[in-house]
Amino acid sequence: MDSHHTTAVTAVEHSDTTLRVNGKPHTLTVDHRRVLLDLLREDLGLTGAKKGCDHGQCGACTVLVDGRRVNSCLLLAVALDGSEVTTVEGLGGDGEGLHPLQRAFLDRDAFQCGYCTPGQICSALGALAEAAAGHPSHVTDPATPSGGPVPLDRAEIQERLSGNLCRCGAYPRIAEAVEDVI
Repeated sequence: MDSHHTTAVTAVEHSDTTLRVNGKPHTLTVDHRRVLLDLLREDLGLTGAKKGCDHGQCGACTVLVDGRRVNSCLLLAVALDGSEVTTVEGLGGDGEGLHPLQRAFLDRDAFQCGYCTPGQICSALGALAEAAAGHPSHVTDPATPSGGPVPLDRAEIQERLSGNLCRCGAYPRIAEAVEDVI
């Protein structure tokens, strides 16, 4: 195989991709098969989002893309060109302060090993935004008026966070932490 052929193949398998991650633009040449989680962890050194199941079933890799919670292990990075990505590292903003939800997790001791905590926090932020925008869940009372915010009680919080698993069983404390920021 000559070097010209190798270069042509490489150009087809990679694309320049620009993501705004935690408020900062990053342009990288990305393999088309590379998922967002690997890009965040390996290329940008943002190790908050974890690789749990690698199948989108545990929620440990949850981040926010354009304000919506996603399983970053399932999303191809090149498909997100131009998107805003927020990881747990970016929740406190430019300062050293914690986001209110991060503070609530600490105050409520809503973690044990901490492995799932970044995904839980990002998922909770996404769930709060979904409820505020009026998106119902499986347990939302059908009599809830459409178009307005969905009230978040314990059942709503538990349902909305049901895609995020915690091996330590800190679920009651996690729900309490979310309730604290409502």
